[in-house]
Amino acid sequence: MAWKNLAAALLFLATVIIFLVTTDVLRAADTVTSATVSSSTVIDKTPPTASSPSIVVNNSDVCQTGTSAAMQTSVFGVSGGTTTRDMNCKRIKLARAIYGMGLKVAGISLLCQEVRVWDALWMAGTPCPFEGKIGDEAREKWLEDTDRDPQGALIRVAETPDPDPDSVFSEYNEYE
Repeated sequence: MAWKNLAAALLFLATVIIFLVTTDVLRAADTVTSATVSSSTVIDKTPPTASSPSIVVNNSDVCQTGTSAAMQTSVFGVSGGTTTRDMNCKRIKLARAIYGMGLKVAGISLLCQEVRVWDALWMAGTPCPFEGKIGDEAREKWLEDTDRDPQGALIRVAETPDPDPDSVFSEYNEYE
């Protein structure tokens, strides 16, 4: 029995020694860490930001698009935005409204201000209206007064002497 008591006492003594050594090591590590680390952190500074304005066009019946941009440095920031009008979209909407009111010739005349529409109708054999005249009468008037057709129209190209065959459709070839 004496051996059992001695073994229990040695086990207890070993546990106490391990506990004390471990505590001293951990305490020394804490002391070294806190003594060697010295820094300051400023929390109240936020980074500068430049926010560009949100330009939203929700209505699909508006011929405008929005564009915005922003740039930020550490000291200075700039932001801005703008809208851009699509004039061809406006022309189409106006022509549709006029055509819907029963004024078909006026609606087609409005579309004929665009050179591509003018050329398409000319090549189809249905020239754009000319001062209320339509069909062959309009064709004769356009041929008499070529200064009133849209700039770059095929009828103007046909008047120039010896046109280059590729230049007649150069405007359309650039989209291919």
